[in-house]
Amino acid sequence: MELTIFIIFLALLFDFLNGMNDAANSIATVVSTRVLSPRYAVLWAAFFNFAAAFFFGVHVATVIGKGIVDPAVITHQMILAALVGAIVWTHLCTKYGMPISVSHSLIGGLVGAGIAKAGVGALVMSGISKVLLFIVLSPLIGLILGLSAMIIVHWTFFRSSPQKIDKTFRIGQLISSAAFSLGHGTNDAQKTMGIIAIVLYTGGYLGTEFYIPYWVIIAAHTAIGLGTLAGGWRVIHTMGMKLTHLKPVGGFCAETASAGVLVGTALAGIPVSTTHTIAGAIMGVGAVNRLSAVRWGIAGKIIMAWILTIPVSALVGAATYYIVRWFI
Repeated sequence: MELTIFIIFLALLFDFLNGMNDAANSIATVVSTRVLSPRYAVLWAAFFNFAAAFFFGVHVATVIGKGIVDPAVITHQMILAALVGAIVWTHLCTKYGMPISVSHSLIGGLVGAGIAKAGVGALVMSGISKVLLFIVLSPLIGLILGLSAMIIVHWTFFRSSPQKIDKTFRIGQLISSAAFSLGHGTNDAQKTMGIIAIVLYTGGYLGTEFYIPYWVIIAAHTAIGLGTLAGGWRVIHTMGMKLTHLKPVGGFCAETASAGVLVGTALAGIPVSTTHTIAGAIMGVGAVNRLSAVRWGIAGKIIMAWILTIPVSALVGAATYYIVRWFI
């Protein structure tokens, strides 16, 4: 019982760190365009992160709970090791201002601990292949949608003055930021829900059928909302200031495109990275004006962190499992 409580606490800590790193995703554009100050922006995003608890179901949580590692081989020690792997990598990247996929760090931790416990055969390859596919597709779709939205807006408002466009999309960005934060909350908080639910299930607290208890839904959304409220300010600076220069119209297009991807994948039960999605959309928006508007050197560093996330967190998860096995 004590171990179950400790792992649930650790899962909620991971969710909090998820919110801190991914605060940049929710507010980078609205801060860089100066529609909201950083403090009001995190309040805005945190509210909608929590509000997402009442929309969109728990499809992603179910995939995380049953679709990465065979539930039959999952133990409390495995989940503990996976969380440590995810938390270590997430904390390091947040500290040094690198916007990574916190979701993929968790999946990497699960993969590493699962292989250490029962070999490659313990992995659910159909679920993992979806995750790997959308590592490529989510930023690409975000880029295409962001670019397309920007072109449509240019054509629609080409007769309007820059001042009128700026005023219109300052209001619009509040709506698009809220929509993105809803998508972020429903996609990312569900990863923690899945972890907590599988811990309860393997401990015999859910009976014979796997499901997501309502208190788990509320706890996960509260934790990610508080993490967003705390804000990973270095990551926010990288995403909002360094990647490209945005105006309110660009922020609106990037957030709207990303929100569409996140809500669509959440309803389809596909765990995707909010970081990958919004970064792709920002690059698409920036590239409409000219390719040089995107700082591709910064983009390259971000992509390198994405590539390393699953392998590094998997290695830490596997190493942690071997250590934990000796003590628990």
